[in-house]
Amino acid sequence: MLTHALDQCQALTGSTDIKHYKAVLAQHRKASDAAFRDNADIRTLIASRAALVDRVLQAVWPQFMASDQQDACLVAVGGYGRHELHPFSDIDLLVLLEESASEAEHHDVAGLVTFLWDIGLQVGHSVRTVQECRAAATDDITVATNLLESRLVAGTAELFNRLRDKVGPQAIWPAPEFFQAKRAEQEERHERFANMEYNLEPNIKSSPGGLRDIQTIAWITKRHYQADDISMLVPRGVLTAEEFAQLRNGESFLWQVRYGLHMLSNRPEDRLLFDHQRELARIFGFTDTNKSLAVEQFMKIYYRWTMILHSLNDMLIQQFDDAIIRACEPEKILDINNRFRVRNGYIEAKNARIFEKYPSALIEVFQILARRTSIEGIHANTQRLIRHNLHLIDDDFRQNPKIQQRFIELLRSQNKVARQLRRMNRYGVLGRFIPAFGEIVGQMQHDLFHVYTVDAHTLELIRFLRRFWYEEESKLFPIAAQIVKQLPKIELLYIAGLFHDIAKGRGGDHSELGAEDARKFCQLFRFDDADTSLVCWLVRNHLLMSAVAQRQDIQDPTVIHKFASEVNSPEYLDYLYVLTAADINATNPTLWNSWRASLLRQLYFETKRALNVGLDKPTDRQQAIAKKQEAVFAKLASMGIGREAAQAIWGQSSEDYFLRESANDIVWHAENIISHGAAVEPLIAIKATEAFSQDSATEIFIYLPDSDLLFAVIAAALEQLDLNVQDARIFTSSTDYAMDTFVVLEQNGEPIGNDPQRIAHIRETLISVLSDSRSFPETVSRRTPRQMKLFAIATKVQISTDDENRLTVIEVVTADRPGLLAVLGRIFAEFRLKLISAKIVTLGERVEDIFYVTDPQGNPITEPATCDAIKLSIIKQLDEVVQSSQ
Repeated sequence: MLTHALDQCQALTGSTDIKHYKAVLAQHRKASDAAFRDNADIRTLIASRAALVDRVLQAVWPQFMASDQQDACLVAVGGYGRHELHPFSDIDLLVLLEESASEAEHHDVAGLVTFLWDIGLQVGHSVRTVQECRAAATDDITVATNLLESRLVAGTAELFNRLRDKVGPQAIWPAPEFFQAKRAEQEERHERFANMEYNLEPNIKSSPGGLRDIQTIAWITKRHYQADDISMLVPRGVLTAEEFAQLRNGESFLWQVRYGLHMLSNRPEDRLLFDHQRELARIFGFTDTNKSLAVEQFMKIYYRWTMILHSLNDMLIQQFDDAIIRACEPEKILDINNRFRVRNGYIEAKNARIFEKYPSALIEVFQILARRTSIEGIHANTQRLIRHNLHLIDDDFRQNPKIQQRFIELLRSQNKVARQLRRMNRYGVLGRFIPAFGEIVGQMQHDLFHVYTVDAHTLELIRFLRRFWYEEESKLFPIAAQIVKQLPKIELLYIAGLFHDIAKGRGGDHSELGAEDARKFCQLFRFDDADTSLVCWLVRNHLLMSAVAQRQDIQDPTVIHKFASEVNSPEYLDYLYVLTAADINATNPTLWNSWRASLLRQLYFETKRALNVGLDKPTDRQQAIAKKQEAVFAKLASMGIGREAAQAIWGQSSEDYFLRESANDIVWHAENIISHGAAVEPLIAIKATEAFSQDSATEIFIYLPDSDLLFAVIAAALEQLDLNVQDARIFTSSTDYAMDTFVVLEQNGEPIGNDPQRIAHIRETLISVLSDSRSFPETVSRRTPRQMKLFAIATKVQISTDDENRLTVIEVVTADRPGLLAVLGRIFAEFRLKLISAKIVTLGERVEDIFYVTDPQGNPITEPATCDAIKLSIIKQLDEVVQSSQ
């Protein structure tokens, strides 16, 4: 079918029948797509489309040119010049004219371009003379690069040859300048993607390890070596045959992905979006298993290829630098030992058999890099030797005490530990040395919560652990920065970090499986029982502190005592806090906000205090309440507010109010209520949370007569104000007044701060909404982001009883969307549930909210039928909202 379309195009020579050409192109596209789905050779498909476009242009060129065509020719440039056309690739053309060409040719060109667009070809074109081409190429590296790949399609060859003479590889842009310009382009492009291959929705052309990296190598090869293909680097000794095969196979894989993207989106598309990832996984034959989704399997292969290509690109760029820039410079060589030396800033093995003779040098090279910060990296030839000798990393290698000691010393280094571990991963050493780590390389989790692959997240976690050491980070992470410098064995923290997610993708509890892997590693390295226990405990419990801080009431002494009992040691607590802070930051840059930081900080200090006092002396709830009440009365008295006035406000409020609110907040509430007096309008007070002297979030205190729909109304109003609720503490006095506190952040995750205008707007809006008990703000109608729509999560509801606090606990896991809390508030009102408190946890596209409720009499919901009805109502209404947004 592909050949038939070419023949049909040939038969149309001399015709400008738009309908016929469109039919030929459509027939070729249909046949090409069918062949792609049948796993045809991608290089054949790409070249076939370029050949078809050649035939089209050659057929119509004479119809739009003057009868004498000796003063013009049609030139393919860019990707089309390389014979590389995907279904919707731009067709870059140069109409080359003689200096003496008449204006008529320009009009013919306009007609030609219009015709090509009319038949469905995406054409980019320029009209220039040879001299104009030379001037443009001299001024602009992009033009020079496009012309570097030019080839004649139609017209006079003599004119095209003159162009090649004037703008060919040796004619303009000296090799050093060309190389430096292309390297700068690449560095700027990589910087836009944080120098990381692992983006959730990568750009297969521009991301590190993408097609542009391969093209950059090809351009430099053509300019410096005058070679038309990267394969010519093999006989020149720049590439090995194996490395060239990797480049070519990686390029073919990316071409398959790019063709599929164009086919699925029916337009030019280089972004590997979530919905395309799923469909391509299906097309390529992946299927879901108990351990991983089809899309995760496909993306693992994608990420592994881009890591290989990025690594090869780095190595070749360094070799080009040696050959092009440093070739005429005197070499600077510094001996390190009998195995390594530094050449022009890069460490290199002294001979090609160093690793065979000294296998431990495969770890030593990274150890030296960590010690000597002046070394820029590993020399290209030594990178190649490392990859060639990876087979030496076997069981005997891993069990060698000398090698083990080198690795531990690397972890203990004061400099660039995270960078060396990333290098070890890129060159394949880390995955060979810790085989379980090799299994997670490229392992993605198909959601919006985990923005990196498992290996990239793990190494990002190590980077954050290192950042805590830096003085400039102490303001952002004050507690972690203080703790990390006091840990007795920092290497144990790094090992726990390396193993905390190492069992992802296996099925089962990754924390338990990872702890078993960590135990085997510690035993292999002959750690004592105490160190082994600490590492395994950290891996097994790496999610514990975050879960308690965000999902439980850490004002409750019982919660603190239970958590302290699980930790059982100030040293364990220190390690766990630092690991938790790094884990949150390394999972998703948006997760770490001032509120989460304050929760962890409070949990850390309260637990530290409990451990110091002794677990055999837990804080008695009644004693804690009585102590807090006395502190409140004393502070109010100093402000001129007597005990009777304060008691009149609280009436017979439940003890929970004094347990869950801080003394300062209780005083703040009382002060505002008394100042408010008998005013009719609702009381709205706004301030920063205490959060141990840092503005972690904003508290909004609301005081007005209680009503069933109050929570739903407030939630809807806060949604309209673009505020995200982080926490809610709901109390009702004996006089039926609501005393509700909402902890909120702006949409960007920051507290409101000292912004009088914004605070006034919030207060006025809430007063307006709450002044009319019959009003209910319209549910916010905000467009659901594209990514969110792709992760529609079926709502899950779990209802249980907290016997100790006599509360019903409703846990809701569902897709995040505007108006969620308002919908839940309506449901609670329908069932006459009394909301006591709420914990709001947003994790990417998913929310995991916890609500503590009672019946109208303050008792837990015990009737199974009622619990089932509540559960079904929540699921039905929330899932209907999600479906309506699709």
